[in-house]
Amino acid sequence: MSHPDGFTRRKLLTLAAGVSAAFTFGPAVAQATLSTGTGGKTMQTRAIPSSNEPLPIVGLGTYRGFDVSPQDQAYKQLPAVLRALFEKGGTLIDCSPMYGRAEENTGELLSIHEPRSPAFLATKVWTRGREEGIAQMEQSFQLLQTDRIDLMQIHNLLDWQTHLPTLRQWKEQGRIRYIGITHYTASAYEEVEAVLKAEPLDFLQINYALDDRGVEKRILPLCRERGVAVICNRPFGGGGLITRLKDKPLPGWAAQVGVKSWPQLALKFLLSHSAVTCVIPGTGNPRYMAENAGAGFGPMLTDAQRHQLIALVE
Repeated sequence: MSHPDGFTRRKLLTLAAGVSAAFTFGPAVAQATLSTGTGGKTMQTRAIPSSNEPLPIVGLGTYRGFDVSPQDQAYKQLPAVLRALFEKGGTLIDCSPMYGRAEENTGELLSIHEPRSPAFLATKVWTRGREEGIAQMEQSFQLLQTDRIDLMQIHNLLDWQTHLPTLRQWKEQGRIRYIGITHYTASAYEEVEAVLKAEPLDFLQINYALDDRGVEKRILPLCRERGVAVICNRPFGGGGLITRLKDKPLPGWAAQVGVKSWPQLALKFLLSHSAVTCVIPGTGNPRYMAENAGAGFGPMLTDAQRHQLIALVE
């Protein structure tokens, strides 16, 4: 595989080999892992309703964090991010053609992972037209260096009526395992709801955060009713949520639910909703990945604890 910046695949893998200590228990990941205090227990899973397959409840979003050049210093952190995800028992990695180099970097790094990566690969089709959609998805297979993608999603519902028949055919053929739709804004909820009612789907990826709870009213109950797994994107809202909370003391009960930071608590708030299957906080930082994964351990929140957190941001 050639690269537009002049890197050949061999050169890229040579570079990656120089930073792949994280795939062989590098110290950065070891330090980050110890900070979560999970005691080495396995991350919790939730069943995907359409198959009953267990899915670890904290995954990784690659928007921005994985859209970096192999020549950038930030690229050297990415093997450790993946190592932190897998070390804690997470598997879902969510990409999109919209995310620049994210698919390509994910595919390259997983190709050198030893032992074989347990990744649950999710990506998206994000274009108009049947043939254009097929071409884009074929490129995703090439960039991710896989012959099977676990979850193919129609990004932001773009031309969903055109793409859905292709996805169903590929699912029947075994090229993809699950089908889903995505969106990230409340203005699309009416259309999302209509598609969920009209079409049998395996997954919905949607925005949900402690300070962005619009999906609780209709979307999440509908997903539960229809047997659709829910992936939460934008789990920290627009980014200002953690900034607003960081100087506040954690609730006294935080340690009882295995939480040591506001990001963990913000994620655990989402995971405490019975309709949520997985959260995918995005990061290119291995310490943050390990911290985020910590939300997948320990008890979930009670209704009283959830209401207390809501009161903090209202």
